[in-house]
Amino acid sequence: MMSLLTRSKPVPPAVEQRSLQLSDKHISYTLKRSSKRRSIGLRIDERGLTVSMPLRASEQWLQSVLQDKAGWVLDTLESWEVAKAAPVIWQDGAAIPFRGEVFTLRVVPDLFGAPPRLQGESLILQMNRAATEHRIEKLVSQWYREQALQVFEECVEHFAPLMGVSPRVIRVSSARTQWGSCSARGVVSLNWHLVKLSLPLIDYVVIHELAHLKEMNHSPAFWQVVESVCPDYLALRKELRGIRVG
Repeated sequence: MMSLLTRSKPVPPAVEQRSLQLSDKHISYTLKRSSKRRSIGLRIDERGLTVSMPLRASEQWLQSVLQDKAGWVLDTLESWEVAKAAPVIWQDGAAIPFRGEVFTLRVVPDLFGAPPRLQGESLILQMNRAATEHRIEKLVSQWYREQALQVFEECVEHFAPLMGVSPRVIRVSSARTQWGSCSARGVVSLNWHLVKLSLPLIDYVVIHELAHLKEMNHSPAFWQVVESVCPDYLALRKELRGIRVG
């Protein structure tokens, strides 16, 4: 007697590296599938384009979304390449990376002046004095530091209880060769340039330094602490090594 075997449709891989043609550009991207998603989402940061989609969404739907968003994808990728390839020229129109996105600096003459603020896709700087490059750099750098401290404190507030640690002090540093450090006295220092990177990378560095409050080394026990709240730390660590500090 013959038995009938039913074959279920193969489950597609959760993560794929792909490429496609958008207009006249050939780009690579990371495709992530999840059973929890109900829509297709696009994100661009220093790693490039990442597309997240429902587990069994059709290729037709995927290609439709990518082609529909082609202009945004190409413009944003180009902004990131400019931001990585060239130093910032501190003037109106400069590319300002912040938390994994790129904003355009808009210098606006103003009688009273005001601290920089994000508005849409721009960082608005109202100046009541001559808009010299030195003055613009000073004001934007100060804004970066203030934002960095806020982001770092939020990250620590979230991850420290999960890891069972409590740092004594969180400091913003200007180190030239390292993203962060942790002293035996419980002082965690984090480089303000880190706030330019994506949130997963920021989280990884914060977690890394908090883990030193339990293990002041890089032993297997230390990496187990890191992995307990950051399962993809290996990929993030590899990515961070390819980014120049500052």
